[in-house]
Amino acid sequence: MNQATVTLKKGEGRTLKAGGMWVYDNEIDFVTGSPQNGDVVEVQDFDGYCMGIGFINTRSKITVRMLSRKKGTVIDEAFIRGRVRDAWDYRRETIDTSSCRVIFGEADFLPGLVVDKFSDVLVVESLALGIDRWKLTIVEALKEILAQDGILIRGVYERSDAKVRLQEGLERSKGFIGKPFDTKVEIQENGVRYIVDVEDGQKTGFFLDQKNNRAAIHRLCKGKRVLDCFTHTGSFALNAGIAGAREVLGVDASRLAVDQAMENAAINGLKDRVRFQCADVFELLPQLESRGEKYDVVILDPPAFTKSRNSVKNAVKGYREINLRGIKLVRDGGYLATCSCSHFMDPELFARTIREAAAGAHRRLRQVEFRTQGPDHPILWAADQSYYLKFYIFQVVSER
Repeated sequence: MNQATVTLKKGEGRTLKAGGMWVYDNEIDFVTGSPQNGDVVEVQDFDGYCMGIGFINTRSKITVRMLSRKKGTVIDEAFIRGRVRDAWDYRRETIDTSSCRVIFGEADFLPGLVVDKFSDVLVVESLALGIDRWKLTIVEALKEILAQDGILIRGVYERSDAKVRLQEGLERSKGFIGKPFDTKVEIQENGVRYIVDVEDGQKTGFFLDQKNNRAAIHRLCKGKRVLDCFTHTGSFALNAGIAGAREVLGVDASRLAVDQAMENAAINGLKDRVRFQCADVFELLPQLESRGEKYDVVILDPPAFTKSRNSVKNAVKGYREINLRGIKLVRDGGYLATCSCSHFMDPELFARTIREAAAGAHRRLRQVEFRTQGPDHPILWAADQSYYLKFYIFQVVSER
């Protein structure tokens, strides 16, 4: 049977031609053949030039997710296993693999799939129809490849429960792949122990992308008073504590997250110096300011305030507000660590928003460093959907 083809409109596919991984519905002129959603198709430019091979899904605005740029590529089990092997080899060379993201979707040329490794447990998130069909093959291939390095996986849990699956015509799915196991998994990162709840925690259970950024605050926190906002399960707060901070307050609006953070503080022997409060950060920061509180280090690690271009304007207001309030709480000469995990809050806009917040607080910022997500979340240039995390450390000084 001849492979179906997707032909682009003349002048379209500019992102694809620059190295991107997606073809949108409004870029397509016509489809030749009768592909079913989830099938492999060849993508051609308007003049018939082959642009590569990908999965089609006409239910999604992202109609084709690219797998290969090479004409005639056969998408079979050998191809998929090769992609999985490449992903693991890259991690072995670039990061501590005790707990890490082992597959990061488009950036690993396996579009729509995320796999996180927490010690000896894998957590799988499948977000696209085409890759969903290969999910079990990928899991088995990954277990075999890890076993070759002496890493035995005792369990796999699926967290394909994001709403975006509905846009792909998929049901939200959650549960064990294979035998059940204890879903409270202990990991260690930067010398800090955590209990990761892979069943009920946010996303896949723990945010691995900030690993190196959490380590970066260690040298700033010894003997210091630290405020960690949007602490989730306590990761930045616990890194401050393990680095020798004399007093740490972690704040999150989720009671479940705060309870988990307190449990993590206990297993690290930090309950005497690291405490947590369940509160709305936007409400708490003005209260702390009115009481005259000051901190040596303030950390702002909020959730994504925007997940679409349409809500960027409101997101800017949110980022400006928390940075304004956070900056005011930093003592003269102290430090602010601030970040955005929203892809749509691009680096230039985020930097401008922080600058405006500093001006509103009448403080000056001296940049210590700028970071992005860890190397296990690689940024594929030209496929900018893989670039989302922006992380700054500033020294905050009075106007002088």
